[in-house]
Order: sequence, then C-alpha cells, then structure tokens
Amino acid sequence: MPIDLHDSTPLYLQIVNDIKSKIAGNKLKADDQLGSHAELASSYGVSVITVKKALATMIYEGIVFSRVGKGTYVAKPAPETHRREQRTIGLVLRDIRSPFFSRTMHAVEDAAYELGYHVLISNSSGKVEKEEAQIARFRKFGVTGMIIATMTHKYHATPTIRRLLHEGFPFVMVSYIADETIPLVGCDHALGGFMATDYLLKLGYQKVGYINGEEGNMVGELRLQGYQRALKAHGRRIDKRILFRLSKRGEWHDYQSGYEIGKRFGKLTVKPDAMFVYNDLSALGFEHALLEQGVRVPGDVAIVGFDDIERGEYAAVPLTTVRQPTDLIGRQAMELLVNQMKKKNGSIRRILKPELVIRESCGGARSATSFRSPRANVSRGGSIR
Repeated sequence: MPIDLHDSTPLYLQIVNDIKSKIAGNKLKADDQLGSHAELASSYGVSVITVKKALATMIYEGIVFSRVGKGTYVAKPAPETHRREQRTIGLVLRDIRSPFFSRTMHAVEDAAYELGYHVLISNSSGKVEKEEAQIARFRKFGVTGMIIATMTHKYHATPTIRRLLHEGFPFVMVSYIADETIPLVGCDHALGGFMATDYLLKLGYQKVGYINGEEGNMVGELRLQGYQRALKAHGRRIDKRILFRLSKRGEWHDYQSGYEIGKRFGKLTVKPDAMFVYNDLSALGFEHALLEQGVRVPGDVAIVGFDDIERGEYAAVPLTTVRQPTDLIGRQAMELLVNQMKKKNGSIRRILKPELVIRESCGGARSATSFRSPRANVSRGGSIR
C-alpha cells in the first residue's frame, strides 16, 4: 500500500488517493466492497480514525457509499449522459501545511466537486525532485489535468512544466511564474506591495522598510517592486539600510527568519517606524521579537504583512495584511483547467487583485489621536480594494 510515513501529506488523503487511483485503473469497480474499517486500518498501517476520515471524505465526494451494518462500497459511475464529466484531476501542492496553499486546495476541491471531478492530492514537502515524481505519478494514474503549485521561485518554468506544455497536457499553475506561455491563476503581487506601502505612507509613517523573501525568491521581488513604486509615488528615496531579507529558504522557516530580524531591531542605527513584510508568517515572527523587547506595535513600529493567514487575525497585535483571493484563485484555476480539457480557446493567465485588510498592527484601526503625527483614521476591520 502506498502509505509513506515520510510524506507530510495527511495519511487519510494518501488513502483517498490510493483508492481513487484503483478505481480509475479499474482495480476497484462499481459495487465492489471495501474492507471493514479494521481491515483497511491494518492493510494501510494506520488508525481506524484515519480510515473513517478517508471514507467520510470519499462518501462526501460520491466516490463510495455506505450500507448500514454491511460496509462501504464503490459507487456506480454517473449516468451515461454525464459520464464525461466524471474525471479525475491531480493537485500538486508545494506544502499542504502552508496556510495559503491549504486554502487554495479547499477552493479547488469545492469547485471540482461542483463540476463532477474527483481530485487526487499530493504534497511535494518542499522538494523539487518529489514534485516532479508526483507529476509523473499522476500522469501514470491517468488524471485528465493538473493544478500545480511549484517549488521553484524562478521566473521560468522547470523542464517538467515545460514538458507538460510541449505535450499539450492540461495544467494550470497557482504559484507565480512569469513565463507568459504558462497557464496561471494568481495574485498581483506587485500591486499588493504597492497597496501595503502606500497605505503606511498615507498614514504618515516616515521610514517604511521592507523585509523581502530569501535570495532568489521572485514573488518577494515582485512585492519589492510594488514597495519601491509606492515610495517613488510619495517622493521618497529607497533607504537600503531598512531593507532586509529572510535568511532561510522555505515557508516553514519564515516565522523564525522574521523573528531573527526582529531581534536585531534594537541594534539598528536607522530604525524604520513602519515595516512592510513579505508574508504574514515572517511578519508574525518579526512582531513577536519586537514585543519581547518591549517595542510597541504599532506605537513604535507599524507592521503590514501579506497573505491574510488566520493566525494573523489572532496575533497579540492583530496583523494588517494584504489578502490574496485564495477562494477565487482556486475556483478560477479549476475553471481554466476545465476550459483546457474541453479544448476551449481563451486567456490562459488570470492575475487577480489583492485586498488590503486593516487591523491594529499598522495603527490604521486605532484613533488618530494616539499617534505622534497626524494620520488618517480607518475603522477596525475595514478593507481597501
């Protein structure tokens, strides 16, 4: 059984994917009975609870059905008039633990379910070679299309992605890639960087710094472009002394990298009074380090992040952030993929506008009288599109 304890894909999803692949390969057919919960748990080497979660997921998707007191069975295919819609797509995620990609995954699943498609999910666990192997594995399983969040931070497609394009295999990227020939649904990162920085400057902050992603992270560079454009629009010069970069590669390190920058804050010769941070995890680590040192947020330093992950709303000082429209990204990626699979013509790239969500960390949600210089007052929880 293909259960990999070293794979960070949840075990129940590995079971779901295995059963779906057996159905797609006719190893399991309509009305075939699956083993009991205990038998499946034993064969997969997991707990009964994990098996129940996997089966509940497939029952919800209409892949299997349960007969009270008798067991679980493979569901019959849809009627002939709808059978062409009952297909399977592969979802290749960079890291299923990522708040951004997790929300995008759920949006894809919901849209696929509504359209009558099954979804196989894989997790590259931050390894490019595993990502490539999973793409090959999905093709072997016979998926009719893929939605991919690649590990690469480069502008151009990897050879594996290029091969899919060359062979005409339907796929859509939901992680940034600049190549205009590659199908993509994503957020306007440069616009998001501009919105965050522009808002801080309009609030009256004088020295707005930026914490960029790790070296070579092109998404971070796009957000930097937006930051620089906002400074220019306000007649400000770029001060390299308040530009920082995360030290480690990979989203799972971002909180710690942001924290490390925050710990060095007290030793800075030039201290910014506001910071735009590459993503929310880094911003939360940065905020944590400042608060530990008695630095007030936003009284001494205002902070704006990017992504709008759930943790940001419940931070010690709730985080102002740029929200990526994950629900829309997931749904439009599925729509674009279906268009490819049905050979429909149309745009292959959709860049969506982000949204600025105002909370306490930038001061915009507090009374203007509490600031050292006059600044605009924005109601708590407001948003600027």
